[in-house]
Amino acid sequence: MDCLSVAMNQTISSVLRIASFDIHPSAVYPIFIMGLLVYLFSVLSNVTILMLIVTQRSLHRPMFYIFFSLPLNDLIGITVMFPRVLVDIVIMKNTVNYPLCVLQAFLLHLSGGGILFILAAMAYDRYIAICKPLRYNSILTSLGITAVISLAWGANFALVLVLFLLQARVTKCRDFIINVFCDNFSLLSLSCGEDLTINNIYGLVITAFMHIVTVTIQLFSYIQILLTCIMNKQSDAKTKAVNTCLAQIISFILFEIVCLFTILSYRFPNITPNARRACGMLIFLILPVLNPIIYGMKTKDIRTAFFHILKKQNFLSSQ
Repeated sequence: MDCLSVAMNQTISSVLRIASFDIHPSAVYPIFIMGLLVYLFSVLSNVTILMLIVTQRSLHRPMFYIFFSLPLNDLIGITVMFPRVLVDIVIMKNTVNYPLCVLQAFLLHLSGGGILFILAAMAYDRYIAICKPLRYNSILTSLGITAVISLAWGANFALVLVLFLLQARVTKCRDFIINVFCDNFSLLSLSCGEDLTINNIYGLVITAFMHIVTVTIQLFSYIQILLTCIMNKQSDAKTKAVNTCLAQIISFILFEIVCLFTILSYRFPNITPNARRACGMLIFLILPVLNPIIYGMKTKDIRTAFFHILKKQNFLSSQ
């Protein structure tokens, strides 16, 4: 009866308390300013790449149409999570409306899964370009590109949607989010102690499915690319393969390392709550900051388009 009353009250108020960082008052504003600069850098650099792809005719190619999804996905992840954490650090209100909490959790899971599917789509594009160059334009037509992008986003969306439909059926009796941002695990922790076996099994299944499918696609693509490079003795072909694939491989390895680091942080009791919460944020923070740098350094076409814009602006300003 008590749980039922709490659940009814929760439905009426729909306001949740959310965990916060334990920060000394003198460090609040320095941390906020540093975090704000990191966020602004991420937004500016990712938006720059998106605008380059949209405006520069030299980037109007299948590879960059698919790549467009990556900075877009990074922007979703960091924008949904980071600004409200920074605001909570300053104002110390630490409350969130339940519908907004669910929306944040859904978009964060969508962003996390999106990284895997988008990198797999990009690996497939490179496989076709390097291993089947004569068929590239016939395979990745406008319809083919649309199919690849739609499959990456659509499969991810469907899997995450079912995860949250299962979460929505759980009766809520508590009002405290145990993380500094909302995610599926934190929302499930609001339950009345009912059986969550189906939710846990489905969560593990889709996590395994996402990794198995996307990693298999990437491994197959890069192994085939490597074999093509070995059989092709032209050094320029090898250089092209390395330059076009290396950025994607670095992004994937970084994502897996951050995920593993986050999981391990919950397995060691000696890690402080602040460190554990910071580790949880890294998944949606590291790649949106580093990906523009990685692709800017390793993708010649993006560098060329960027410097072309700079030279054009300098020329116009000198007139």
